[in-house]
Amino acid sequence: MTPASINVSKQPIVHADTEASALLSRFQTQELPVLMAQASRMRMQGHGRTVSYSRKVFIPLTRLCRNTCGYCTFVRGPKQVLRPYLLPAEVLEIAQLGREAGCREALFTLGDRPESVFSAARNALNSLGYSSTIEYLAAMCKLVLERTGLLPHVNPGVLASSEIALLRRVCVSQGMMLESTASRLCLPGAAHHGCPDKAPAVRLDALEAAGGVQVPLTSGILIGIGESRLERVEALVALRDSHARHGHLQEVIVQNFRAKDDTRMAGCEEPDFDDLLWTAAVSRLVLGPEANVQVPPNLSASRFPDLLAAGINDWGGISPVTSDYVNPERAWPAVELLESATRSAGLTPVERLAIYPSYASEPDKWIDPALRRRVLDAIDSEGYARIDSWSPGLADGNARPAAAGERNAKCAAKCDVEIDRLLVKAVNGARLTEREITALFAAREGQFEAVVAAADELRRQVAGDTVRYVVNRNINYTNICSFRCRFCAFSKGKTSDTLRGKPYDLPLEEIKRRVREAWHRGATEVCMQGGIHPAYTGDTYLALLRAAKSAQSGIHVHAFSPLEVMHGAGTLGVSVERFLCELRDAGLGSLPGTAAEILDDSVRARLCPDKLNTEQWLNVVRTAHESGLRTTATIMFGHVDTPDAWARHLLHIRDLQERTRGFTEFVPLPFVHMEAPIYLKQGARRGPTWREVALMHAIARLALNPLILNVQASWVKLGPRATMECLAAGVNDLGGTLMNESISRAAGNEHGQELKPEEMDALIREAGRRPEQRTTLYRPVDDERRSLSYAAPALASIAVSPAENRAIEC
Repeated sequence: MTPASINVSKQPIVHADTEASALLSRFQTQELPVLMAQASRMRMQGHGRTVSYSRKVFIPLTRLCRNTCGYCTFVRGPKQVLRPYLLPAEVLEIAQLGREAGCREALFTLGDRPESVFSAARNALNSLGYSSTIEYLAAMCKLVLERTGLLPHVNPGVLASSEIALLRRVCVSQGMMLESTASRLCLPGAAHHGCPDKAPAVRLDALEAAGGVQVPLTSGILIGIGESRLERVEALVALRDSHARHGHLQEVIVQNFRAKDDTRMAGCEEPDFDDLLWTAAVSRLVLGPEANVQVPPNLSASRFPDLLAAGINDWGGISPVTSDYVNPERAWPAVELLESATRSAGLTPVERLAIYPSYASEPDKWIDPALRRRVLDAIDSEGYARIDSWSPGLADGNARPAAAGERNAKCAAKCDVEIDRLLVKAVNGARLTEREITALFAAREGQFEAVVAAADELRRQVAGDTVRYVVNRNINYTNICSFRCRFCAFSKGKTSDTLRGKPYDLPLEEIKRRVREAWHRGATEVCMQGGIHPAYTGDTYLALLRAAKSAQSGIHVHAFSPLEVMHGAGTLGVSVERFLCELRDAGLGSLPGTAAEILDDSVRARLCPDKLNTEQWLNVVRTAHESGLRTTATIMFGHVDTPDAWARHLLHIRDLQERTRGFTEFVPLPFVHMEAPIYLKQGARRGPTWREVALMHAIARLALNPLILNVQASWVKLGPRATMECLAAGVNDLGGTLMNESISRAAGNEHGQELKPEEMDALIREAGRRPEQRTTLYRPVDDERRSLSYAAPALASIAVSPAENRAIEC
């Protein structure tokens, strides 16, 4: 691979790494197709069919460098550049071009410490007001971040811990190629001669420093520069071991040497494609299934799709606006070509950020506080790039989802055999496993379409084309709460006037008035819930219930979350079962299955740590069912949760329903982020993506089949347009008309407070379905109720009592 003019072949090769030797012996005994098949299976184990890439803009901040690598054309001398550094205006101009082209990443590339050898670099830095290249780099990252929103990734070479920490504040990830651990490559005549920063010990120390500072780091090896295959394996083992200590290697690049004119290695032989395939496969097998392994596609010409069979799962950064300044003779493949080639291999291309998904999903550990909001706003539940601007709760100025019937020509990936098997299993009513449900939530493109279509067909079979809803009124009797759920913008302490709305506590007479008004407007139900007022006891809840029933005995009272039930029972010193029986005997008709959020205690610890845990919630609901009270089931998703937690939640609901048959419907509640405390404190995403909303409804239909027949969409959180699209994703119910809604609006929801029956009907008919009013327990509504609902007068202005004026009446 290396001509005689480069004398590395005459240098002694000394290897002390017995593990690398053993690994190489194993790999060398296998034919390349066998090795690649093993790597491909391992990639599937860790990443499934997903192949990621990043849309980036390339910003060459300086092309001066103190190193003189034998293969590099990026580096220039001071007399070969117009200026030693790009000026801030030039940096910003390039970044803005990238932003306009849809890029999310600003890749800063530069030489190592040019100011240490070039007076021109020192003078330029002084004139710009900076003492070092790294200090100037940090300033330019901040400029790009603040002015364009692009997330910086930097490749500044070897850094000290303090410099890594400085850059961590303004960039989401950093890069430093290890290239090789072969010290002989630094000897005279070799590729790294005259390169103080390419000494393996120096680079390994910098690799460790990045791990100590908890920076998501890109590294990798450069093949074909005179190293042996054993030395490649040694470098891979070194990378693997560093990652085992720190967990910081977000990506390992296998980059193949390309000979370039005007370099010392211009006449050197390049590694052939089989050698690249071998190295890519070996990298996967050494680094393991979870590693992100990349091969730059522009260095492999037209054969780059073949690399997918060697176990890689990432294409790296692809720029639609700037060339690869390190390999300017090798143009980037068009993003559309890259995606098409990936799909042709039966895999799914997915856009990511400069920071990889698993690191973006752990912001407290891997992202500086100043950058967390930007990253959380830009990712979905798996940590990949959020590809639309849609969020729950935003009005129609928000980018709306495409109609479910529309098919994007780009999304032509076929549903794979495994997804098809899972859909058949679910449609047949079998219980899916947690891993299987999680796999469905990972569906994208054609797989996504297949999941949604299967759910809608199942809905058609079990629920027909009728879409039901209940005419009801929400009554939130107090927003004072002693709990501090981190997602809740509704609850208030006694002095929380600075939050959305003032603390209040409704008098019983106002509750009665609202019940009477709802009845005269055709309602069959009032839904009553509130905060956990510290002065409330079980007797208070009984008084609220009796007030509603005394106002109108025929109204169905759907009231009290499992948390309120636990609180009421605890204050009376009685069992949950006894308290539920008292509520039932006093006229309670059913319970809302709220306060569930995510039935996964690892998520609840972050979201609502002082609230009831998963087992307590399930116990209250199970007891309610056994006491003859039916409930809904809910999930509140799109914040700090992940698809595996969603899967556990669905299985908890399914398993309880199989035992009790007490759930009437399943209601996905997308997290509304705008005023939620956890979002404002940079601790949560901005709700689920549209894809995740559609999948949640569809997978609920599939995973709960045949035990729960009704899947409901929350129009108040989704808005009418997205609600209509959910009707094509397995939904057969739209919940209630509500009349008043407080909780979602407190979180910043912009949708209306009431969707009148005629508006419900119009929405359902526009979706090609048949509307029908129902009662809470899915029974027919009589003609009198229905007629009143369509002739309802305008609501009277609601009145609330300041908290200090409310006497608790029992």
